[in-house]
Parts: sequence; C-alpha cells; structure tokens
Amino acid sequence: MESRRGPLKSAVPSNVVSPVRRCSRTACGRPAVATLTYVYADSTAVLGPLATYAEPHCYDLCAEHSERLTAPRGWEVVRLLDGSAPARPSGDDLEALANAVREAARPQERAAGAGGGGRGPDPREVARRGHLRVLRSPDN
Repeated sequence: MESRRGPLKSAVPSNVVSPVRRCSRTACGRPAVATLTYVYADSTAVLGPLATYAEPHCYDLCAEHSERLTAPRGWEVVRLLDGSAPARPSGDDLEALANAVREAARPQERAAGAGGGGRGPDPREVARRGHLRVLRSPDN
C-alpha cells in the first residue's frame, strides 16, 4: 500500500496557481496594472485600467511596461485615466475632511452652548440627522 501512494503523491502538483494576473510581456512576472487593447480600424492602441477579467484579445501589462508602451509609426496611443485607483489625498481633501469632522461635532457644541447664550441654530434649519441638515425652502 505504501508503494501505491508514493507515485500518486508526486503526480499531484504542489504549487498553487496565483489569482493575481501577471504581465503579458515575455519573461515578465510582475502583477498587471493596466490592459492594452487595439482598435485596428483607427490605428489606435488603448491603454486603460486593468480589465475586470482577462479577455483573449487584450494584453495585461505591469506598471513598468505600461509606462514604456510605444505604438508603431502612424498609430496613436490613448491612455485612459484609472478613476478607481486610490489617489493620494491633496491638501484640499484633508481640509475638507477636517471641516466635515468639525461639522459632525457641531451638534453637541450647539446643545451645550444653547443654554449659555451662544450662537443659535440656523433659522432655516428644519431638521438634522448626523451631519446632514434639512433647510426650509426660501419661498416659504
């Protein structure tokens, strides 16, 4: 029985296939970040964000190969921006976040300051839920 199990164990592959899609370029094993397609009628190569699934006539490229991509003479390369990629926060983004946090904390301040003669609530405000406000129509 021991001898029958030996060959079966060695026949089963031990390495697991990675779910990460790899660059289509020969000898490149880096993870793919972009998908390249061709529009032959327009002589255009379109490089966009990584497609949701691999298609037979598309090529997945890593960051290095997608940056260095060139097209044949007479062809145009169209690079689509990846809107789903996480962008680094700018100063405006951080300021907007800080303002939102201050605004969310403001109802507790108003409740505590209402008895102390502080600034009263907005007379146009009808209701409030969290950081959202319902305002009275200017026509009324």
